[in-house]
Amino acid sequence: MLEPKRKTADLSGKRVLVVEDDPSIAIGLRINLESEGYVVEVADDGEKGLELARSIEPDLIVLDVMLPKRNGLEVLHDLRGEGRTMPIIILSAKAGEMDKVAGLELGAEDYVAKPFSLAELLARVRAALRRGHAAPPERRRGIVFGDVEVDVAARNVKRGGEPVEMTAREFDVLVCLVSERGRVLSRDDIFRRVWGPKHHGTPRTVDNFIQQLRAKLEVDPQEPVYIQTVRGVGYRFDG
Repeated sequence: MLEPKRKTADLSGKRVLVVEDDPSIAIGLRINLESEGYVVEVADDGEKGLELARSIEPDLIVLDVMLPKRNGLEVLHDLRGEGRTMPIIILSAKAGEMDKVAGLELGAEDYVAKPFSLAELLARVRAALRRGHAAPPERRRGIVFGDVEVDVAARNVKRGGEPVEMTAREFDVLVCLVSERGRVLSRDDIFRRVWGPKHHGTPRTVDNFIQQLRAKLEVDPQEPVYIQTVRGVGYRFDG
């Protein structure tokens, strides 16, 4: 990590909470954020991070996804559910895009993938602090369409109030579609986002998962209302 050369004077004194269980990353972030003039607190697991966020009310949180005791998405879900609107930047080492999708759906301000550029992260912190707190968006209340409720943080789905059994991959495909509601996604788009760039598959792989989702969530899977086929292109969520 390169040391930043100058402080951000107009933001000096802003309180930043870093929730990260990797000591080397946490120490590096503390040193460089403090050199920018921020007041920095660090927590090494999700429970401590949640407690600190509630007690000190930081101006911004840098939040890792993969944490002991309570993962970052659960922390994010709880904070937004409590009406706390400080900007939160998600960090994740996962190769796929589903952490990003889930984090933004839950109300994260921004997302940075590991390994990250320190200069980029500091720039995103500055930008988020300048924008300040935002009003809670509708999406933080959860995803609802028809009689279906999707809890992104808990990774569960209910239909008519009853739990829907769903595999991890089915859930990820659903969130991928819902997060881009109204927009057509090609099969390649869906495969890349859900399975990641290193996996190999065929368009039929995505088709099979779409059929499974329709069977579980549509009133009539043969005449779907929510998960639409766009012939020659891919799929669109219309909920």
